[in-house]
Amino acid sequence: MTEVKREVFGQMPQEEGGGVVEKFFLKSDNVKVEILSLGCIIAALETKDRNGEFSDVVLGFDTLEGYTRKHPFFGAVVGRVANRIAKGRFTVDGKEYQLFLNNGPNSLHGGARGFDKVLWNPQVLPNGICFFRLSPDGEEGYPGDLKAWVTYTLSGGELAINYRAQTSKTTPISLTNHAYFNLSGQGSRDIYDHEISIEADSYLPVDDTKIPTGEVAAVQGTSFDLRQPVELGKHLQKFCLDGFDHNFCLQQAQDRRLVARARHPSTGRTMEVYTTQPGIQFYTGNNLDGSLKGKGAATYPKHSAFCLETQNWPDAVNKPHFPNTLLHPGEEYNHTTWLVF
Repeated sequence: MTEVKREVFGQMPQEEGGGVVEKFFLKSDNVKVEILSLGCIIAALETKDRNGEFSDVVLGFDTLEGYTRKHPFFGAVVGRVANRIAKGRFTVDGKEYQLFLNNGPNSLHGGARGFDKVLWNPQVLPNGICFFRLSPDGEEGYPGDLKAWVTYTLSGGELAINYRAQTSKTTPISLTNHAYFNLSGQGSRDIYDHEISIEADSYLPVDDTKIPTGEVAAVQGTSFDLRQPVELGKHLQKFCLDGFDHNFCLQQAQDRRLVARARHPSTGRTMEVYTTQPGIQFYTGNNLDGSLKGKGAATYPKHSAFCLETQNWPDAVNKPHFPNTLLHPGEEYNHTTWLVF
C-alpha cells in the first residue's frame, strides 16, 4: 500500500506569478518521496540501507525560497526540451524558431522559465500524483499549445514517472526529471565510492559547448564503456576525466528496459533505472561548487551527486539522423521511467 498526503509548502513570490506551492508525500514500506507542485520537483527521496535505516538520497532545499532562487534544476522536471539545443535555434515546417539562450551560446532545459520554474495543477491518485499544465503557444519561443502531464506513482521500492503530452502545432519535446542522487545520503562529500553501470554500446561526443558533434561513437575501448560496473572515483582518475555530462545511446525499443544501475557498497543501497526513452544523460555534478546551502545546511561540492536523466538525444531537433523529437498534432508523446530502489 502507498500512502499519499499533501500540505502547503509555501507561496510563490508575486513577481513569479504568486500561487500556493503544495508538497505531496508518497510513502511505501521501502521508499518515501516528497514532490512539489512547483516544477514537479522531487524534493526528497528516502530509501533504506542494508540495516533498514532510511536516508534522503536526493539534493535539494528545506524551503521554497531555495527552489525559487537560481539552482541547477534540483529534482525538477525540465522541458519543453531537456538538455541543449544548439544556438537555441531550430526549423519546423520551414519556419525558424529562436529560443532564449541560457547556457553560453545554447538553450538548456527549456530556456529562461522552463517547466521547472512554473506551478503545475495536481491531482491525487490512489498511489501517486498527476500534475498537469498547459504550455501556451510561443512560451519560451516554442510553437503550439502543449498539454503536458507528469505522473508519479510509488509501488513498493519502485517510483514510476510517466510523461505525456499533446500539441496544437508541431513542436520538439523531450521531458526528463533532473534529480541529483547520492546513495550514501544527500550532503555526503562525493560519489567516488559509487559503482555505476550503463547499458549502452554508444555515446554522443560533444563540442566545447556540450553540443553533440553529430557522431555516434562506440564506447568500446573508451572511458565511456560503462557496460560493466566501475567505481566512479577510480574510473575518473584512471582516464583523467573531470566528470561525465554525456548522452548514452540506448537501444531503440517501446518496452521497459534496464538502462543503468548505481550501487553504494558501504550502505548497500542500489538504484536501477528502467525506461522507454532513447537516451540517458549521465552527469556527475561537475558544476556544483559548494556555494549552495542545501537541506540540513549541507553544502554540495563538485561530484557530490550524479544524475541519470532519461530523455531524447540532445539537439535532436537539428540532427536528422538522431531519434525524432518532433510531436505533431493528433499524436501523443508518452514515455515512462522507473527508478527501483
